[in-house]
Amino acid sequence: MMLSNPAKKYVPFKPFVKDFSERTWPSKTITAPPIWMSTDLRDGNQSLIEPMSVERKLRFFKQLVAIGFKEIEVGFPSASQTDFDFVRILVEENLIPDDVTIIVLTQARQDLIERTAEAAAGAKTAMIHLYNACAPAFRKIVFNMSKDEVKQVAIQGTRWVKQAMAKYPQTKWRYEYSPEVFSTTEPEFAVEVSNAVSAEWQPTPENKIVFNLPATIESTTPNMYADQIEWFCKNVNNRDCIIVSVHPHNDRGTAVAAAELSVMAGADRVEGCLFGSGERTGNVDLVTLALNLYTQGIHPGLDFSDIDEVRRTAEYCNQLPVHPRHPYAGDLVFTAFSGSHQDAIKKGFAQQDPNGVWEVPYLPIDPADLGRSYDAVIRVNSQSGKGGVSYLLEQEQGLNLPRRLQIEFSRAIQRVTDETGTEVNGNAVFEIFEKEYLKQTSPWKLLKHQINSHPEGADDETFSIEVELENNGTVIKASGKGDGAISAFINALDLPIRFMDYHEHAIGSGEKTQAACYVELRLGESATGFGVGVHKDIVTASFQAVLSAVNRHIQQGVTTAQEENIESAAV
Repeated sequence: MMLSNPAKKYVPFKPFVKDFSERTWPSKTITAPPIWMSTDLRDGNQSLIEPMSVERKLRFFKQLVAIGFKEIEVGFPSASQTDFDFVRILVEENLIPDDVTIIVLTQARQDLIERTAEAAAGAKTAMIHLYNACAPAFRKIVFNMSKDEVKQVAIQGTRWVKQAMAKYPQTKWRYEYSPEVFSTTEPEFAVEVSNAVSAEWQPTPENKIVFNLPATIESTTPNMYADQIEWFCKNVNNRDCIIVSVHPHNDRGTAVAAAELSVMAGADRVEGCLFGSGERTGNVDLVTLALNLYTQGIHPGLDFSDIDEVRRTAEYCNQLPVHPRHPYAGDLVFTAFSGSHQDAIKKGFAQQDPNGVWEVPYLPIDPADLGRSYDAVIRVNSQSGKGGVSYLLEQEQGLNLPRRLQIEFSRAIQRVTDETGTEVNGNAVFEIFEKEYLKQTSPWKLLKHQINSHPEGADDETFSIEVELENNGTVIKASGKGDGAISAFINALDLPIRFMDYHEHAIGSGEKTQAACYVELRLGESATGFGVGVHKDIVTASFQAVLSAVNRHIQQGVTTAQEENIESAAV
């Protein structure tokens, strides 16, 4: 039960005894991006119900590199054998680009620090990130330590880090220190501890130390956090030898604002995760931060030209969905349901100069810059009544379309309504759906298939398939292996398919039950597109869905090398 007077239980945190009147950040603007550090593979990973496997971590790491991150926190190797093994794979298999620094986190214990250095040893450039909690509640409740004892932990930990690094001179080592829970630590004490660490480490302008100031628990409004950052920057020793970093969490829902104001207040670096993954409510969302800069005419130094691919990688590796309303990346952020919004956007596109300043109502960014398109969804949601397209398909045909397919199919409906100038009824909707997806049997058509399971086979060869297909009238026999029936089928096709997403559900019940399968894929470098299959056998429905998507891509102008070979042979 909520208290009538919460002040009896909750005392607001005040970083300063009196107002920090010397602040200058409110008059500042951000004119360049900060140094970005992704902690998806550490802070993001440790918050997952099921932490990432090595395979998922590798996929995520490669995606982060492709985006353009130059600093990536790859794990907590002293706390997890999986993390240790992952870091060793990165190093031993030479997967770290020369311009990328990997970062490994450790607590201030000698054995853990040595294990951490061992994990990263051999990398061209690596950073050890040491932390210890400095806030009053942690000193009192968790550790029962005095201020001086907490400071000595940081100093001794730094000394051990230097000793551990010295064992592996082939690596260019860097150092990061976090006075954990900086957000509720007395600013004077945070500076005192940091100065003591700096005195032990002896940074220079050429070899700077990173002082990371985390809002481990977001406890104040963003302006107060910015005040703390500016005060730290003004009072810490040897500022020219220091990279000031921030690590905002989102407990109050204001992490993005806290990060932006902190950069205005003097921070040089921001740590966070794609789409705000992380402990509790998550870390600050680096996608939103970067694209906020982009919409203000500042290139963030990160490439989100294919935002759907980035999102799908994050969803696969984290096993968590990205909210459909998530800024810039959600399924629905470039979709207008309101007629007045649709009209304004349509008029904006009609008047937009392709080479001019972006000025389209309701769209703060051009969807094309992110590999997306604007989708005017007409009568799609169930709130539109019985005329709703998806509503009709679900109610009359039992087809429960995934959200992105709803958006894609709405374009086909829109084409018909634009051409005819009339509404479409339920029968017409299904006829259009059949033509668009279910009757896509050219050039590829499934004739028959046989699947075998190999439980003892290699991870990617637990299934094999023999399949007979028709391509423009030519019968083709093919075989393939994979970690599932669908992957084996795709490998048998030998087409440049990038499998993106899969949904299925039953239609009906009893003997008349059918399976509906929805597949989203890319063919070569094409945009994503859906295929649909409906059959009494779910595996067959899945194969039909794959071919439906492939055929739709080909009909839309995507030509594959195999298609060209088949056509040449026929000639």
